[in-house]
Amino acid sequence: MSLSVILGLMLCIEAPGSSAVTDVFVKRGDDVLLEVMDDAPKDFDLFVWTFNTSNVLVGYSSVGVQTVSEGYTGRVEFSVENYSVKLKNLQDDDSGVYTARVTGYKQQTIAEYMVTVQGPVSPVDLNPDSVSISSDSCKLTVTCSTEDSHISSTFTCDTKTCSQEGGDQSKVTNSGASLRVHLLNDTIICNHSNRVSWTQKKTQIQDLCLLHAGLSDGVSICLVKTVVFSVGLIIMVSVVISVHLMEKIRKQNKQFSSNQMNIELNLLQ
Repeated sequence: MSLSVILGLMLCIEAPGSSAVTDVFVKRGDDVLLEVMDDAPKDFDLFVWTFNTSNVLVGYSSVGVQTVSEGYTGRVEFSVENYSVKLKNLQDDDSGVYTARVTGYKQQTIAEYMVTVQGPVSPVDLNPDSVSISSDSCKLTVTCSTEDSHISSTFTCDTKTCSQEGGDQSKVTNSGASLRVHLLNDTIICNHSNRVSWTQKKTQIQDLCLLHAGLSDGVSICLVKTVVFSVGLIIMVSVVISVHLMEKIRKQNKQFSSNQMNIELNLLQ
């Protein structure tokens, strides 16, 4: 009798068993081990792991015959010692309910898992939208964003503490992950996570405030340099003109003295 026929007979027999479903989250491409937490009955005729009720993964008979369904060949490892099953290289289509059942004089469910396969979350960006600086505080608004979602939040720092308007902010993205922006001491943290992966970016509030103040100071410094250069140029030109005038006056005086001497010599003759 084939596994599918036996499973069909098992599904027709209702019997009490484990009703607790255990949630398991697996990163796409990883393996997962599903275990039987309670001792399985020793007098069963057949032990079967199924996927979404009707798809048989593996069957094991009381006489030691193990059969893996064709679609799971090479992707399933079954332990005859503890009846656990290891699923390899899980993909999105592998998300679903995995159930361990035994049948003998009655059917019994002894383990059930809700497996959810998730991919890694995308990177995040954390960018300032506006920065306002006064004599005793700095107020800035930043945007924490992913490829399909974003959150904007405003932070204020005075000379002693920093605060976030409205407190921690979070939302569920279009892909089902969590996007959160929050404040830790004076650090803004943008976090993107699901149950199998996370990524984040962080920045110091004071760094953004100082950067913005630095840009303003840069403008002032540039103006000062321009003024200093202009004044220096004026002074240099003035010195050159003065030297030229003095040299011209000296030559004129010299010429005048020479002419005067010639006149006096002519008078003496």
